[in-house]
Amino acid sequence: MSTPRKTSHREVARLDRVPLPVEAARIGATGWQVTRTGARVLTKLTGHGSLQQKVVKQIPQTFADLGPTYVKFGQIIASSPGAFGEPLSREFRGLLDRVPPADTREVHKMFREELGDEPQNLFKSFDEQPFASASIAQVHYATLHSGEEVVVKIQRPGIRRRVAADLQILKRGAQLVELAKLGRRLSAQDVVADFADNLAEELDFRLEAQSMDAWVAHMHASPMGENIRVPQVYWDLTSERVLTMERVTGVRIDDVAEIRKRGFDGTELVKALLFSVFEGGLRHGLFHGDLHAGNLYVDDDGKIVFFDFGIMGRIDPRTRWLLRELVHALLVKKDHAAAGKIVVLMGAVGTVKPEAEAAKDLEKFATPLTLTSLGDLSYAEIGKQLSALADAYDVKLPRELVLIGKQFLYVERYMKLLAPKWQMMSDPALTGYFANFMVEVTREHNDQVEERTDNDQVEA
Repeated sequence: MSTPRKTSHREVARLDRVPLPVEAARIGATGWQVTRTGARVLTKLTGHGSLQQKVVKQIPQTFADLGPTYVKFGQIIASSPGAFGEPLSREFRGLLDRVPPADTREVHKMFREELGDEPQNLFKSFDEQPFASASIAQVHYATLHSGEEVVVKIQRPGIRRRVAADLQILKRGAQLVELAKLGRRLSAQDVVADFADNLAEELDFRLEAQSMDAWVAHMHASPMGENIRVPQVYWDLTSERVLTMERVTGVRIDDVAEIRKRGFDGTELVKALLFSVFEGGLRHGLFHGDLHAGNLYVDDDGKIVFFDFGIMGRIDPRTRWLLRELVHALLVKKDHAAAGKIVVLMGAVGTVKPEAEAAKDLEKFATPLTLTSLGDLSYAEIGKQLSALADAYDVKLPRELVLIGKQFLYVERYMKLLAPKWQMMSDPALTGYFANFMVEVTREHNDQVEERTDNDQVEA
C-alpha cells in the first residue's frame, strides 16, 4: 500500500482573508437567516408553548442554514446540558450528525480532483447517500476492492471561503466581547484565534489522519488506554479533502440504555474517557478537541471509539508541567496553598491575596467535589462558585484551559449519564494514576535535564 507524503502541522495553510465585500455579504446573509428565524417564530405565535420555547425550537435550523462555523457552536450546546440546560441541548442534538448533505455531482468532482477517479472505480462499492452529514464533512459507507468495509469522509465543497468570512466576523465580535470583564476572563480573542487555527487544520484531512495515528499510539502506551480505539487509516485513499478509514460499528456514548443492555461498565468507560483527556493533554500535549456525542461510540468489545480528529487541542510544555502540578496538588496532595501558587505562576491571577486566604478559598470550592457523587453535583452551583472566585482574584484563564474546559463540558454529560454514583475525585484508581503520573513525569523531566547537560558537555 502506497503512503503519500504526510503534512506537518507547520505546513498548514491558514484560511485566506476574504475581501471586505465578501465579509459584508456574509454579514448580510447572517442577518437574513436571523430574520427568517423571526418570521418562523411569528407564524407559530398562536400555537402552544411560551415565546422562549418557540424561539429555542427555531434556532438550530438557523445554525444549520448559516453553515459549518455556526454548526460547530451548535454542537457544543448539544453536548453540554450542564452549561446550557437540557431543553436547549436537546433541540441542538440534530446538528451532531444530521446536517443536509452536499450535491452528489460536487462530491464526484471532488473525488476526481483529489484521488484521480470516480468513487465507483476507486471502491468495490460506494454508497452515494451519506450515513452522517456534519458541519465540515459528510461520511459514506464503502467497500475496498480487497473486501474490507470502510467509511469515507468527504469535505463539503466550497466551505473554505464561507468559513473564512465567518471567522473574520467572529474575530470582530470577540474584540467587542472583551470589552466586558467575562469576555476578558475567558480570553475571547484567544479562543476565537484558536478556533480559527483548528478549523484551518480541520480542512486538511491528511493532518487529521496523522493525529489519529499519533494520538492512539500515546493512549496505548499506558494500560489505562486499553479501552480506547481509533479506526485504521487507509493512506492510499486519503488526501487533503478525502479520508478513508476502517468501518467500526457501535453504540453512541449517550445511548445509555443500549450500553447497559450490552452489559458494559459505565464507570470504566468514563475513566477511559477522562484518561484520554488527561493523558493526551497533560502528558503529550495533544488532546481530542471535539468530544461531542456524535464522535464517540462504544464498540462490541466495550471500547470507546474516537472519531473525527479534525480539531486537536495542543498544550505547550511549560503549561503542561504547571497543569500536572496543579492536578497533583488538588487531587493527590489536597494541598490548596500549593495549587494557588501554581495558578499564580500560570499568569492567570490579576489580584494576589495572602497565601492562607487564597488556600482557604480554593479549599472551600474544591473539597465538596471530592465528597459528592456525579449524579448529585449541581453544575450550575459549581459555575456560580467558580465565577465568584474568578471575580475575587481577577482571573484571566489561559486559552489552553478554556479549550480543555470545553471538552470537560462534553465529558460532564457522559459522566452523569454513565456513572452518576461515581465519586470521580475520590476514586483510588484515578488518584493513583495521577500520583504515579507525577512520579513518572518528574523522572522524565530529570532525565531530559541530564541529557541536555551531557550534550552540552560533549559539545564543550
